[in-house]
Amino acid sequence: MTPEERAAALQALEAEVRNCTRCRLCETRTHAVPGEGPVTATIMFIGEGPGFNEDRQGRPFVGAAGRLLTELLMRIGLLREDVYITNVVKCRPPNNRDPQPDEIRACKPYLVRQLRLIDPEVIITLGRFAMERWIPNARITKVHGQGFLYGHRLIVPMFHPAAALHKPHWRPQLEEDFDRLPALIDRARLVRSGQMSATEAGITLLKPPSTPEEPTQLDLFGGSSSSGGNG
Repeated sequence: MTPEERAAALQALEAEVRNCTRCRLCETRTHAVPGEGPVTATIMFIGEGPGFNEDRQGRPFVGAAGRLLTELLMRIGLLREDVYITNVVKCRPPNNRDPQPDEIRACKPYLVRQLRLIDPEVIITLGRFAMERWIPNARITKVHGQGFLYGHRLIVPMFHPAAALHKPHWRPQLEEDFDRLPALIDRARLVRSGQMSATEAGITLLKPPSTPEEPTQLDLFGGSSSSGGNG
């Protein structure tokens, strides 16, 4: 697909999300929040779910946590417009409760299709719900800021900015993780090109599942990805 075709497909996907009725969250939302950013983004941030401000505006990370994320991006020379930002679930769970497993499953095909269309080089997971997709059974307090290669993607789990606001002692760790990110991305590229071993780079290799994590090209426009995803 050309960048123009991918952008059009992403725009259609986002419109689909805004009209989604796949789970109970559609009954209490003001706006669904598909995500935002360029289809050519090399870095994708995946949070947990929209909060109060995000639900009102239909945009991800626009409240206090979003302001902190913007500051963290600026620390490493990035703007929000440089990255794609989305969530595991696209509608706000009532009272900001944790998303339920069936809600995560209902939204999974959207995230799978976003990954396929954007094809980011780096995925930053914010909080444990996003992390568990690639690194299940891990404790975020133990693995935050570390690099994991999943196929050709670098996965970096980090604390959610909202958690850093609620627990101020986590904020310096979140800032340090962001500060180390550019060098970690450079080392991951050397590993992928065979110029450095994963051990030398301090990066853990993850084994992808035997079935594809992401849909085929046909699925982007319907098919199996509209009713479920793999991996």
